[in-house]
Amino acid sequence: MYHVSRLKSGVTVITAEMPHMASVSLGVWVGVGGRYEPAAVAGVSHFIEHMLFKGTLRRTAREISQAVEGIGGYLNAFTGEESTCFYARVSHDRFDEVFEVLMDMFIASRFAPEEIEKERGVIKEEIAMYLDQPHQHVQELLNETMWPNHPLGTPLTGTNETIDRISRRDLLTYQLTNYNTATTLIAAAGNIRHAQLVKAAERQARNIPSGKRPRFTPVNERQTAPRLKLFTRDTAQMQLALGLRGCSRHDPRRYALRVLNALLGDNMSSRLFQSLREEHGLAYSVHSSVSYLDDTGALAISAGLDTGNLEKALALTMKELKRFTATLPTAKELKQARDYLIGHLDLSLENTENQMMWLGDQFLGYGRVLTPAEIKKSVSAVTAAHVRQAARAYFRPENMSLAMVSPLKTGKGIERLLRT
Repeated sequence: MYHVSRLKSGVTVITAEMPHMASVSLGVWVGVGGRYEPAAVAGVSHFIEHMLFKGTLRRTAREISQAVEGIGGYLNAFTGEESTCFYARVSHDRFDEVFEVLMDMFIASRFAPEEIEKERGVIKEEIAMYLDQPHQHVQELLNETMWPNHPLGTPLTGTNETIDRISRRDLLTYQLTNYNTATTLIAAAGNIRHAQLVKAAERQARNIPSGKRPRFTPVNERQTAPRLKLFTRDTAQMQLALGLRGCSRHDPRRYALRVLNALLGDNMSSRLFQSLREEHGLAYSVHSSVSYLDDTGALAISAGLDTGNLEKALALTMKELKRFTATLPTAKELKQARDYLIGHLDLSLENTENQMMWLGDQFLGYGRVLTPAEIKKSVSAVTAAHVRQAARAYFRPENMSLAMVSPLKTGKGIERLLRT
């Protein structure tokens, strides 16, 4: 199902052939993201992402969007902690022309000074938008609390100060250093043959500069006690995010932690949803998620609730976390959680865009594409004992960080709840 080739230039090409589909999703990936950035230019990866849409030597910004959207396609990009991706989805018979547009953006963007200044303002508006959204702001505060004085604790957008400081030379130098044949991956999923993608990639990628994979700053700092960060703001509903340091994507315990997360708060059947919302009516929104990076990871619980319900909600959350460390999940719970994860994976991979994202994430993360069958086998192998072991390893007070956006002026007494 998955085909991988390495071009003479060093660029990797991966395809998921889905001949029954009408579309093809294309992605040009770079194995570099926010955590690779020096503090002085925090946000530079995201800035570059924006600039690649602002005109090339051949096309204006409008002509770029019209070349894809004008034939019914979709064009977008995102910046993550460890990768950046520029992607499009289009009818399979328009593959060649859209791929040429993506590669033109990737290789020949102008970085015109006047466009840089415009986009500097746009990004600062984006930063302001996130600050105006408490549910988003609290996640950035949580990252800052969990990973202090580290790139992982800095917003991917950068800050107003760093965005003002980034120059055209900074953008071009960072791109030239990091966007090279060793970091570039071209992925496609849908109604396309691998040989077709390889041929097109060989033709379009010859101008990508050679280079080496950069290194990021590892997480070496050890947390020894719960951490609390409070942002005081007059809101109708407070937002909280509780983070627990977890394992990396290479740790075999990641499967147990994913099953644990499904049991904890990943859906409406989960313990936290049933407790905080259904039984006690404390929150409309409550959710948990897990994330894995190359050398670390996290499990995060988020909720929006009335300030007066904070202590009760936190106490109930801590009760559920402690229950995982003390009691094995039932056979029924375990089966439902595993079935949920496997079913969710199957449904998500019906989509060509999700398949393309799977290719990029897997290869950049592991150096190969793990098949869905491998993932399902590992999830199915998780036992109740594995879940409890994971809870005991990570559900510890010294692993916890709590961020809140609320009208509260002090977090007095809150840290005590994290130690119980």
